Amino acid sequence: MILYFSGTGNSEFVAKRIAGETGDEMMNLFEKIRTGDYSRIKSRTPFVFVVPTYAWQIPHIVRDWISHTKFGGNRKAYFVMTCGDSIGNAGEYIEKLCVKKGFHYMGCAKVVMPENYIAMFNAPEKEKAIKIIEKALPSVDAVIEVIKKDAPIPEKKITAVGKLSTSLVNRIFYPVFVHAKKFYTTDACVGCGKCEKVCPMNNIEMVDGRPVWEDHCTHCMACICGCPEAAIEYGKKSKGKPRYQCPM
Repeated sequence: MILYFSGTGNSEFVAKRIAGETGDEMMNLFEKIRTGDYSRIKSRTPFVFVVPTYAWQIPHIVRDWISHTKFGGNRKAYFVMTCGDSIGNAGEYIEKLCVKKGFHYMGCAKVVMPENYIAMFNAPEKEKAIKIIEKALPSVDAVIEVIKKDAPIPEKKITAVGKLSTSLVNRIFYPVFVHAKKFYTTDACVGCGKCEKVCPMNNIEMVDGRPVWEDHCTHCMACICGCPEAAIEYGKKSKGKPRYQCPM
Protein backbone atom coordinates (compact mmCIF):
# COMPACT_ATOMS: atom_id res chain seq x y z
CA MET A 1 0.00 0.00 0.00
CA ILE A 2 1.23 3.46 -0.92
CA LEU A 3 0.51 6.03 1.79
CA TYR A 4 1.38 9.63 1.03
CA PHE A 5 1.23 13.12 2.42
CA SER A 6 1.74 16.09 0.10
CA GLY A 7 1.41 19.83 0.58
CA THR A 8 2.00 21.06 -2.97
CA GLY A 9 1.95 17.87 -5.01
CA ASN A 10 5.53 16.59 -5.20
CA SER A 11 5.02 13.56 -2.98
CA GLU A 12 1.62 12.89 -4.53
CA PHE A 13 3.22 12.79 -7.98
CA VAL A 14 5.87 10.31 -6.81
CA ALA A 15 3.29 8.19 -4.98
CA LYS A 16 1.10 7.95 -8.07
CA ARG A 17 4.06 6.92 -10.22
CA ILE A 18 5.00 4.18 -7.76
CA ALA A 19 1.40 2.95 -7.49
CA GLY A 20 1.01 3.01 -11.25
CA GLU A 21 3.96 0.66 -11.67
CA THR A 22 3.40 -1.63 -8.68
CA GLY A 23 -0.38 -1.79 -8.87
CA ASP A 24 -0.62 -1.08 -5.15
CA GLU A 25 -3.53 0.69 -3.51
CA MET A 26 -2.99 4.37 -2.68
CA MET A 27 -4.05 6.27 0.42
CA ASN A 28 -3.86 10.05 0.85
CA LEU A 29 -3.09 10.76 4.51
CA PHE A 30 -4.45 14.33 4.40
CA GLU A 31 -7.86 13.62 5.93
CA LYS A 32 -6.50 11.10 8.42
CA ILE A 33 -3.98 13.60 9.73
CA ARG A 34 -6.47 16.49 9.63
CA THR A 35 -9.16 14.59 11.55
CA GLY A 36 -6.89 12.57 13.85
CA ASP A 37 -8.04 9.29 12.35
CA TYR A 38 -5.76 6.56 13.74
CA SER A 39 -7.93 3.60 12.82
CA ARG A 40 -6.22 0.34 11.87
CA ILE A 41 -4.81 0.01 8.35
CA LYS A 42 -4.08 -3.39 6.86
CA SER A 43 -2.08 -4.21 3.72
CA ARG A 44 -1.02 -7.48 2.15
CA THR A 45 1.86 -5.70 0.40
CA PRO A 46 4.64 -3.66 2.02
CA PHE A 47 3.75 -0.21 3.28
CA VAL A 48 5.37 2.51 1.18
CA PHE A 49 5.32 5.94 2.82
CA VAL A 50 5.90 8.82 0.39
CA VAL A 51 6.39 12.11 2.19
CA PRO A 52 8.13 15.47 1.88
CA THR A 53 11.24 16.40 3.82
CA TYR A 54 10.82 18.99 6.57
CA ALA A 55 14.14 20.13 8.05
CA TRP A 56 15.91 16.89 7.05
CA GLN A 57 13.33 14.55 8.59
CA ILE A 58 9.87 13.28 7.74
CA PRO A 59 7.21 15.83 8.77
CA HIS A 60 6.45 15.67 12.48
CA ILE A 61 2.73 15.41 11.68
CA VAL A 62 3.39 12.26 9.63
CA ARG A 63 5.69 10.81 12.29
CA ASP A 64 3.06 11.42 14.97
CA TRP A 65 0.29 9.93 12.82
CA ILE A 66 2.33 6.78 12.20
CA SER A 67 3.11 6.57 15.93
CA HIS A 68 -0.59 6.58 16.85
CA THR A 69 -1.92 4.40 14.02
CA LYS A 70 -2.24 0.62 14.16
CA PHE A 71 -1.02 -1.32 11.13
CA GLY A 72 -1.79 -4.89 10.16
CA GLY A 73 -0.77 -7.42 7.54
CA ASN A 74 2.58 -6.96 5.87
CA ARG A 75 5.27 -5.72 8.28
CA LYS A 76 7.71 -4.29 5.72
CA ALA A 77 7.95 -0.50 5.39
CA TYR A 78 9.65 1.57 2.70
CA PHE A 79 10.05 5.34 2.92
CA VAL A 80 10.44 7.67 -0.06
CA MET A 81 11.20 11.30 0.75
CA THR A 82 10.87 14.13 -1.73
CA CYS A 83 13.16 17.07 -1.07
CA GLY A 84 14.69 20.16 -2.59
CA ASP A 85 18.23 19.00 -1.89
CA SER A 86 18.93 16.61 0.98
CA ILE A 87 17.20 14.35 3.49
CA GLY A 88 20.21 14.35 5.82
CA ASN A 89 20.21 11.41 8.19
CA ALA A 90 16.44 10.94 8.16
CA GLY A 91 16.75 7.17 7.71
CA GLU A 92 18.19 6.66 11.19
CA TYR A 93 15.18 8.30 12.82
CA ILE A 94 12.73 6.50 10.55
CA GLU A 95 14.31 3.17 11.42
CA LYS A 96 13.84 3.89 15.13
CA LEU A 97 10.19 4.72 14.44
CA CYS A 98 9.80 1.45 12.54
CA VAL A 99 11.26 -0.52 15.46
CA LYS A 100 8.69 1.05 17.80
CA LYS A 101 5.88 0.18 15.39
CA GLY A 102 7.04 -3.37 14.74
CA PHE A 103 7.85 -2.65 11.10
CA HIS A 104 10.70 -4.26 9.22
CA TYR A 105 12.51 -1.17 7.93
CA MET A 106 13.29 -1.57 4.22
CA GLY A 107 15.16 1.69 3.79
CA CYS A 108 14.66 5.29 2.81
CA ALA A 109 15.09 6.80 -0.66
CA LYS A 110 15.63 10.43 -1.63
CA VAL A 111 13.94 11.99 -4.65
CA VAL A 112 15.00 15.55 -5.48
CA MET A 113 11.97 17.53 -6.65
CA PRO A 114 11.29 21.25 -7.21
CA GLU A 115 11.62 23.45 -4.13
CA ASN A 116 8.32 24.61 -2.61
CA TYR A 117 9.41 26.12 0.71
CA ILE A 118 8.91 29.74 -0.25
CA ALA A 119 8.92 30.82 3.40
CA MET A 120 12.68 30.56 3.05
CA PHE A 121 13.74 29.63 -0.50
CA ASN A 122 12.76 30.35 -4.09
CA ALA A 123 10.48 28.01 -6.02
CA PRO A 124 11.15 27.44 -9.73
CA GLU A 125 8.98 28.66 -12.55
CA LYS A 126 6.86 25.98 -14.29
CA GLU A 127 9.28 25.15 -17.14
CA LYS A 128 12.23 24.71 -14.79
CA ALA A 129 10.10 22.69 -12.40
CA ILE A 130 9.16 20.26 -15.17
CA LYS A 131 12.85 19.77 -16.02
CA ILE A 132 13.66 19.04 -12.37
CA ILE A 133 10.85 16.49 -12.21
CA GLU A 134 11.98 14.82 -15.43
CA LYS A 135 15.47 14.57 -13.98
CA ALA A 136 14.01 12.93 -10.87
CA LEU A 137 12.19 10.15 -12.75
CA PRO A 138 15.16 7.73 -12.87
CA SER A 139 15.43 7.97 -9.07
CA VAL A 140 11.74 7.18 -8.70
CA ASP A 141 11.94 4.31 -11.16
CA ALA A 142 14.96 2.87 -9.33
CA VAL A 143 12.94 2.79 -6.11
CA ILE A 144 10.06 1.13 -7.93
CA GLU A 145 12.33 -1.68 -9.11
CA VAL A 146 13.60 -2.22 -5.57
CA ILE A 147 10.06 -2.41 -4.22
CA LYS A 148 9.02 -4.83 -6.96
CA LYS A 149 11.92 -7.11 -6.00
CA ASP A 150 10.92 -6.92 -2.33
CA ALA A 151 14.50 -5.86 -1.66
CA PRO A 152 15.87 -3.27 0.77
CA ILE A 153 16.73 0.20 -0.50
CA PRO A 154 20.54 0.50 -0.70
CA GLU A 155 21.99 2.64 2.07
CA LYS A 156 23.76 5.88 1.20
CA LYS A 157 26.74 7.30 3.06
CA ILE A 158 25.64 10.04 5.44
CA THR A 159 27.86 13.10 5.81
CA ALA A 160 28.62 14.81 9.10
CA VAL A 161 26.57 17.79 7.90
CA GLY A 162 23.64 15.50 7.13
CA LYS A 163 23.75 14.00 10.62
CA LEU A 164 23.91 17.43 12.23
CA SER A 165 21.06 18.78 10.09
CA THR A 166 18.71 15.95 10.98
CA SER A 167 19.49 16.07 14.70
CA LEU A 168 20.43 19.46 16.13
CA VAL A 169 19.20 21.70 13.31
CA ASN A 170 15.81 19.94 13.13
CA ARG A 171 15.29 20.37 16.87
CA ILE A 172 16.05 24.09 16.62
CA PHE A 173 14.28 24.70 13.30
CA TYR A 174 10.77 23.68 14.35
CA PRO A 175 10.30 25.88 17.44
CA VAL A 176 12.14 28.86 15.90
CA PHE A 177 10.90 28.91 12.31
CA VAL A 178 7.79 26.73 11.97
CA HIS A 179 4.88 28.97 12.90
CA ALA A 180 2.08 30.86 11.18
CA LYS A 181 2.71 34.31 12.66
CA LYS A 182 3.92 35.79 9.38
CA PHE A 183 1.08 34.62 7.14
CA TYR A 184 -1.31 37.32 5.98
CA THR A 185 -3.55 38.12 3.03
CA THR A 186 -3.36 41.03 0.63
CA ASP A 187 -6.25 42.94 -0.89
CA ALA A 188 -6.28 40.30 -3.66
CA CYS A 189 -8.03 37.87 -1.29
CA VAL A 190 -11.56 37.07 -2.46
CA GLY A 191 -12.51 34.99 0.58
CA CYS A 192 -12.88 31.73 -1.35
CA GLY A 193 -11.78 29.66 1.67
CA LYS A 194 -9.52 27.29 -0.26
CA CYS A 195 -6.67 27.89 2.19
CA GLU A 196 -8.88 26.69 5.04
CA LYS A 197 -9.80 23.53 3.13
CA VAL A 198 -6.23 22.54 2.16
CA CYS A 199 -4.68 22.97 5.62
CA PRO A 200 -3.87 19.53 7.08
CA MET A 201 -3.66 21.01 10.58
CA ASN A 202 -7.07 22.71 10.68
CA ASN A 203 -5.00 25.78 11.47
CA ILE A 204 -6.95 28.26 9.33
CA GLU A 205 -10.35 29.71 10.11
CA MET A 206 -12.31 32.05 7.87
CA VAL A 207 -13.35 35.12 9.85
CA ASP A 208 -15.39 37.82 8.10
CA GLY A 209 -14.36 36.40 4.74
CA ARG A 210 -10.63 36.39 5.49
CA PRO A 211 -8.35 33.57 6.70
CA VAL A 212 -6.97 33.72 10.23
CA TRP A 213 -4.02 31.48 11.09
CA GLU A 214 -3.79 29.84 14.50
CA ASP A 215 -0.70 28.48 16.25
CA HIS A 216 -0.17 24.90 15.04
CA CYS A 217 1.20 25.32 11.52
CA THR A 218 3.51 22.74 9.93
CA HIS A 219 4.77 24.90 7.02
CA CYS A 220 3.52 22.56 4.31
CA MET A 221 2.97 25.62 2.06
CA ALA A 222 -0.40 24.26 0.89
CA CYS A 223 -2.22 27.50 1.70
CA ILE A 224 0.22 30.01 0.25
CA CYS A 225 1.03 27.95 -2.85
CA GLY A 226 -2.55 26.84 -3.42
CA CYS A 227 -4.20 30.26 -3.24
CA PRO A 228 -5.83 30.85 -6.65
CA GLU A 229 -5.33 34.62 -6.33
CA ALA A 230 -1.76 34.48 -4.93
CA ALA A 231 -3.19 36.61 -2.14
CA ILE A 232 -1.26 35.01 0.73
CA GLU A 233 2.18 36.21 1.79
CA TYR A 234 4.63 35.05 4.44
CA GLY A 235 6.13 38.23 5.80
CA LYS A 236 8.58 39.65 3.28
CA LYS A 237 10.04 36.23 2.43
CA SER A 238 7.43 35.22 -0.15
CA LYS A 239 6.99 38.50 -1.99
CA GLY A 240 7.64 38.23 -5.70
CA LYS A 241 8.26 34.48 -5.58
CA PRO A 242 6.48 31.94 -7.80
CA ARG A 243 3.84 29.86 -6.03
CA TYR A 244 4.60 26.19 -6.53
CA GLN A 245 2.18 23.41 -7.39
CA CYS A 246 3.54 20.23 -8.97
CA PRO A 247 2.97 20.76 -12.72
CA MET A 248 2.93 17.07 -13.66
